[in-house]
Amino acid sequence: MSKRKSVEEPTPQAEQAAGASQPQGEQAAPGEGGAAAEAPAPDLAAELEKARAKAAEYLDGWQRARAEFANYRKRVEREREESFQDARNNMLIKLLPVIDDLERAMANVPAELADHPWVHGIRLIEDKFNAILDAHGLQVINPLGETFDPTRHQAVGTDNSPEGGNSGQITAVVQKGYACGDKVLRPALVRVAN
Repeated sequence: MSKRKSVEEPTPQAEQAAGASQPQGEQAAPGEGGAAAEAPAPDLAAELEKARAKAAEYLDGWQRARAEFANYRKRVEREREESFQDARNNMLIKLLPVIDDLERAMANVPAELADHPWVHGIRLIEDKFNAILDAHGLQVINPLGETFDPTRHQAVGTDNSPEGGNSGQITAVVQKGYACGDKVLRPALVRVAN
């Protein structure tokens, strides 16, 4: 017998012992202590389909969120505009008695003061005030001769219908009404022919 050591093939017990000495989670590389069991090849087409479905779901969610945000922006803009209009209308309603008083005062200026520079200055202030109110959309409702409309007029009395006049026709305006856009701020107080 020769003194050379013979190379023996490893036994299953030796392979098991060698596998136990490796840290957990590491596997022996192929060719190092035995053939490692190969994992089945993943089905790439199924994974791709799942990824596409997830991407479509995310896209749909994003589009919905974007549409909801656009609707939110429109709603906030509309509410802001309505709030502005309500505030403007409330301010105009509070100014209506001042307008009435100023018009009554200017209509009753004594004849000897009509050409006075002070009265002329007040008339200019009245004109400027009316121009500002016009710029804010205030419209006068002065319906003399029109047909009575209960949405824009308030009847305070009746008069006999003039010769050839229509029943329901406005014969006198007691107090002018005011509107801003489509909204009536104060209906005109009128007398109506019966």
